[in-house]
Amino acid sequence: MVNARDEIRVELMPLAGSPPVEWRIEADPVDYPAAVAFMEARVAAIAAGTASELVWLVEHPALYTAGTSANPVDLVAPDRFPVYATGRGGQYTYHGPGQRVAYVMLNLERRAKDVRAFVAALESWIIGTLDRFNVRGERREDRVGVWVRRPDRGDGAEDKIAAIGIRLRKWVTFHGISLNVEPNLEHFSGIVPCGIRQHGVTSLVDLGLPVTMEDADVALRAAFEEVFGATVTVKPVNPSCM
Repeated sequence: MVNARDEIRVELMPLAGSPPVEWRIEADPVDYPAAVAFMEARVAAIAAGTASELVWLVEHPALYTAGTSANPVDLVAPDRFPVYATGRGGQYTYHGPGQRVAYVMLNLERRAKDVRAFVAALESWIIGTLDRFNVRGERREDRVGVWVRRPDRGDGAEDKIAAIGIRLRKWVTFHGISLNVEPNLEHFSGIVPCGIRQHGVTSLVDLGLPVTMEDADVALRAAFEEVFGATVTVKPVNPSCM
């Protein structure tokens, strides 16, 4: 399938001499409001030049979020899980245990001030991650995110395995991606994920792969460095416990 984003530059390496991106993994679930508050503060610090870029890997308790384009009719079960309005782009999505959420706080002033290129780079990162498990992730011209074909379910069948929702402030990015490792896929039935009714959702484990969250994290980091540059491990600090 032809996709214009396939032709966009997908390496957003930093300027020479830039410090590595901090890479933080939380061991315990992070409350969504605490995560947003942390990102807001960190983005402000990055823009001010007082903090380094950061990729923050978390899991959330089961919840739904509504992006800036969310349609209320797509919230099928409003009382099932907490629902949070959020400033990221996109529509409704689900977060919960077994799904790796990666919040990406990068300074595009030091990379490329091009939002389309940034989204394409995020997709490339996810596709590179999936490739490490011999899963072919694909872009779609009319849909943001990463998709896998499901020929076992009929001709043309495909499912979403990773979502993208971002926001920028002073050319610093936040929010990010979510990769389905082993979430409860039935929980997605409480919304119309990203407003798309004709396709489903899947996960690495749903595809028959015995992938752990730790396996996914290793693959995410290696693929990230190919697209965005070097990383350095930093100690987790769960804002839900502060």
